Amino acid sequence: MKRLLTFLLIVGLVIGSYYAFRLSPLVLTDNAGSDKVVLLHGLGRSEMAMLLMESELTEAGFDVHSIGYPSTEKSPDALIEIISKEINNCCVAGPETVHFVGHSLGGLLIRAYLGQHKPDSLGRVVLLGTPNKGSELANAEAHQSVPNSILEMAGPTAMALSTGPTGFPASLPAPYYPVGVVAGTQDTAVANKWLPLPNDGLVSVESARLEGMSDFITFDVTHWELRSDPGVVEQVVAFLSNEAFDRTAP
Repeated sequence: MKRLLTFLLIVGLVIGSYYAFRLSPLVLTDNAGSDKVVLLHGLGRSEMAMLLMESELTEAGFDVHSIGYPSTEKSPDALIEIISKEINNCCVAGPETVHFVGHSLGGLLIRAYLGQHKPDSLGRVVLLGTPNKGSELANAEAHQSVPNSILEMAGPTAMALSTGPTGFPASLPAPYYPVGVVAGTQDTAVANKWLPLPNDGLVSVESARLEGMSDFITFDVTHWELRSDPGVVEQVVAFLSNEAFDRTAP
């Protein structure tokens, strides 16, 4: 028992040290006056889900603003209103260039915001696992085949993510700004019942593709890992800095 407790303590210390190291820029770095980055998390999450991304973008020299919103409680229009107020208050009044990074639903809300607002200082946009063509999981045939559907519990915006012409994603305008799209390819057996291959366990690669995108890249990670994987973060920094992903990166 003592050996087990010692082992668990060592593992806990190693894991804690790893995350403390990755999150340290949030405490040690002040990038006020630098280019800003607005981060938006995905469905059913909070700003906490984007902490590693926030930290590494901060370390890269950006002034990062992570915005939370009640993703499971409101309709798309209500969420757009909420995030618009937050973005307008924090980020678009000054002279600094403002970039945007959104994970999953957060990417759709960024597109919606930029469809209604055109900041003078707008920079670049990165979408991570965003269902730009909608989610097959929100389609009627998938929804009806899942008892006590998770989508019903996930709220009105989740239910609006269908792939058809009446879905929320289809209502969004094409990008007029440089946008890079990152898609995951590490699928799951359960998700493969409803999602075409390849997919990240929640969003298909085909759905992530966006007409008018400036660049596109895939990673063999899950939907959830897209917001924290070091290689993905490296590509986010590359696109925000150079308007292209770095194909020379290992």
